[in-house]
Amino acid sequence: MLYSSAQEWLDAPQKRVLFFGMSGLGKTYISNILRGAGSWFHYSIDYRIGTRYMGEYIADNAKAEAMKVPFLRDLLLSDSIYIGSNISFENLTPVSAYLGKPGDTAKGGLPLDEYRRRQDQFRKAEISALLDTAYFAERAKALYGYSNFICDTGGSFCEWVDANDPKDPILSELSKDCLMVWIKGDDAHTEELIRRFDRAPKPMSYQPEFLERVWEDYLNQLTLSEQDVDPDAFIRWTYAQALAHRQPRYQAIAQNWGVTVTADQISGVKSEEGFNQLIAKTLEARG
Repeated sequence: MLYSSAQEWLDAPQKRVLFFGMSGLGKTYISNILRGAGSWFHYSIDYRIGTRYMGEYIADNAKAEAMKVPFLRDLLLSDSIYIGSNISFENLTPVSAYLGKPGDTAKGGLPLDEYRRRQDQFRKAEISALLDTAYFAERAKALYGYSNFICDTGGSFCEWVDANDPKDPILSELSKDCLMVWIKGDDAHTEELIRRFDRAPKPMSYQPEFLERVWEDYLNQLTLSEQDVDPDAFIRWTYAQALAHRQPRYQAIAQNWGVTVTADQISGVKSEEGFNQLIAKTLEARG
């Protein structure tokens, strides 16, 4: 690991961390606290995906929809209007909207082949954004003078790595530049995440093998054809399984490459000093 002891962490002139775990457990919360302290650069993987690696896909998809409307089509063809996505750290909706949901197109779903294509685009984009971490860590210091650095990953980070492979190309690169910190939820957090998702289901990225399995299971259990699938019903049904699928993957990353803090510990942090002490205690306990 980048920091082998509590004292090494506390004494480090440049502190670099990478947060991972399910969305909704505090990654953005703690990133905002540290960024607000003034000496931390916040690198958001999802923001990088949306602005650097999938920006054209998102804009072109919106343009394709606009071209179906004669009024907008004429304005686009005459360069009278511009269509782009308004992505920010707080609003990553354009990315999830582009990913979409598989199922009945009359209910806003995507044909499965198109859905798979967009999933693969996202997978490649997320891997590229993760491998940009070292560049941004150096850029933050050299260009802007930030001594400390946060990498705020998406929930699907764990899908593209093998934590039990000591030569995993993504984890090997990330561990050179950041202390990887898993924000772990308990059963109550999981239940709340499921309730929250049920109220407002949003598109997710899945490991291809996982997606194929749950898709076939869903069709078989409900005796449905692809076009009969309600997109929201499918991703609601899949969400709890996705949580269970990702939990051991997160745990393996933390055990082999980083450290674990709980969501409750993170929610109790109110300052940069509080965060530094939490990481120091966690490193000390790991030994």
